[in-house]
Amino acid sequence: MAVAEWIAGTQNGQGAHAVELAKRHLVQPWPEAGEIGSESRALIEGGEGIYITDGEGKRLIDGPAGMWCVNVGHRREELARVMYDQAMQLSYNTPWYTMNAPSAVLAERIASHAPGDLGHVFYTTGGSTAVESALRFMQFYNNVRGRPEKKLILSRGGAYHGSTYLSASLNGRPRDRDWMDGADDLVIKLTSPNAFRRPSGMTVATFADSLVAEFEETVQRLGAERVGAFIGEPVQASGGVVLPPGDYLQRIRKICRDNDILFIADEVVTAFGRLGHVFASGDVFGLDPDMITFAKGVTSGYFPLGGMIVSDRLLAELRRSNHPTAMYAHGLTYTSHPVGCAVALANLDLLENGVLEHTRAMAPYFQARLKTLEELPLVGEVRGIGLMACVECVADRESKNPLQLDKNVGERIDAHCHELGLLVRPLINMCVMSPPLVITMEQIDDMVRILREGISRTMDDLRREGVWRG
Repeated sequence: MAVAEWIAGTQNGQGAHAVELAKRHLVQPWPEAGEIGSESRALIEGGEGIYITDGEGKRLIDGPAGMWCVNVGHRREELARVMYDQAMQLSYNTPWYTMNAPSAVLAERIASHAPGDLGHVFYTTGGSTAVESALRFMQFYNNVRGRPEKKLILSRGGAYHGSTYLSASLNGRPRDRDWMDGADDLVIKLTSPNAFRRPSGMTVATFADSLVAEFEETVQRLGAERVGAFIGEPVQASGGVVLPPGDYLQRIRKICRDNDILFIADEVVTAFGRLGHVFASGDVFGLDPDMITFAKGVTSGYFPLGGMIVSDRLLAELRRSNHPTAMYAHGLTYTSHPVGCAVALANLDLLENGVLEHTRAMAPYFQARLKTLEELPLVGEVRGIGLMACVECVADRESKNPLQLDKNVGERIDAHCHELGLLVRPLINMCVMSPPLVITMEQIDDMVRILREGISRTMDDLRREGVWRG
């Protein structure tokens, strides 16, 4: 079948054919062993603005913006045209011994938005490879500086940093590592900064103090001479949109600086508009990391691209070391891809010319409207910042029991919402919302109305099945 026919949509029943082909030949990401290589998932045929269309022709609000990434919305002709034009000009060049202009121009644009002295960009294919590159850079940096023992990495419970070997080793979400190996000799997990799950009777301020004390004690116990980096998302995204309590992140940054530990801000989700700024580290949280990793929103998901921004200080230290021929032997076939970088430049134009401002204007309304869902007895907390939020469902508000009898409550809510016209990102007992940044107040109202009805229907299901009394 011609490619044009596939792109055209559901003509001649091709959507159903695609589902059957997937069951026979496609391995989906994050499959369970009992269904691996034989499952199909909801078919998405098209998208426009904040909406997508499924295989049955149903129009849905794209609640997760793809995967936290379709920031400027679907079907932006400006980005599609740039992809075509750049591919016709230069579709690819090897980054090993040549370069292209879009990558250099984009690097300067990105550096101009980054906090502190983050002035140099290394490109990757996405978030996982961005984090992997940052960690390997830390290892290289300490080897060149004559500190081969300074390699341990501090991560946190609830974290999600990727699916490559090193990046996945950092993950601290339930079930991520149940059946997968990792670099456990290099990674130390700290307590999740989720204030909603703090010990009963503890204030948020005291909880933040306990996190900082744990960090200090861990560095002291391990020895600062062995700890190479701390990596953290300014807002833990896939962990349930967990916001840092108080000035916790700023205090961790100071401890890292005092102990020569690299502070890596993983902004794969929060960068390029999600919180109303190109980078959240400096503009929202007052941080000046040693490195920032990014992906997703850099191209609004139109092309696979990611990267890390590195402190000028670190590069200067490497250049004046006693090992001028030491090689950072790391790179990817698609590093600095010209099409991806051209799309990112056009995407940045859209962000700078109105989308960021619109996001900052919509964020208070978005958060306030979602907060009304706490009226529902199944909802334990609604939390968020910018245009990202989490609706966490609990069996009761006092015990904060995440529905031990039914951990698939998020999928139940998602199923009802899909029927009603909204795609939700279900995470066990949580519903994560991060719509395209171009969403309007009226569309926010529609989204919240549908989500309220989806949760209400789920409550009815749980009561009828005897799983939950409410």
